[in-house]
Amino acid sequence: MFTKIQESLQFIRSRWQGQAKAGIVLGTGLGNLANQIKAELVLPYSDIPHFLRSTVETHAGKLVIGTLNGVNVVAMDGRFHSYEGYDPKDITFPVRVIKALGAELLVVSNACGGMNPQYKQGDIMVIEDHINLLGVNPLVGINDDRLGPRFPDMCEPYDHTLIEQALEIARRENFTAHKGVYVAVLGPNLETRAEYRFLRNIGADVVGMSTVPEVLTAVHCGLKVLGLSIVTDMALPDALKPGVLDEIIAAANAAEPKLTKIVCGILDTYNPYNR
Repeated sequence: MFTKIQESLQFIRSRWQGQAKAGIVLGTGLGNLANQIKAELVLPYSDIPHFLRSTVETHAGKLVIGTLNGVNVVAMDGRFHSYEGYDPKDITFPVRVIKALGAELLVVSNACGGMNPQYKQGDIMVIEDHINLLGVNPLVGINDDRLGPRFPDMCEPYDHTLIEQALEIARRENFTAHKGVYVAVLGPNLETRAEYRFLRNIGADVVGMSTVPEVLTAVHCGLKVLGLSIVTDMALPDALKPGVLDEIIAAANAAEPKLTKIVCGILDTYNPYNR
């Protein structure tokens, strides 16, 4: 793993010599945020050594490197998922490369189903904690101490200061943002009514098929993490409707300006000219 990271790093460094400050992972329907970046380098995943290829239609599959709000960022325009049949270590490999490029912060975003009846379609949820029901973990196997500790602590996988800053940005910009728990399931099918009831009963507010592997890896390698979910559809078992992908993507696109405001607001604190 360490050797592969160095090979990917060398490839990117041959084209970009900047120092990243933050990484951003963009989920389903959230690729428009990548257009806000003043891109200095755009690389298809297929060009980067050891990167997977995204097979999901709504994920562009490219690494966008440049500045956002004056801060050097590396953005994954599209992610990988366990339901695509990939190994979790390979799914999260880009996070380790982002760390090697100098990042201190990782912002992960996703589209999700809302199970908390107080939420509504288009709301933002700032992830306070997560439940891993994927059945896989990218940290399983022999540990390389150069990459992180054998037993990373998960008492605060999502940085509390960043959570409060994100909620304050939402209040200032006058849009709804909740603080809640994200549960990751394998997919690719959506859940049954009974499964939604179970997931809600164990403490989850929203459900999705991603994010947790990247967060586990980010914590392992020492990155601060901010997690943002856009509620694209309501998963209420007593009022359940079939999920329609086009509607989910449309809801994500409509809510994306809110997510962009939070990300840019957080990056303001990492801009040396704003200190």
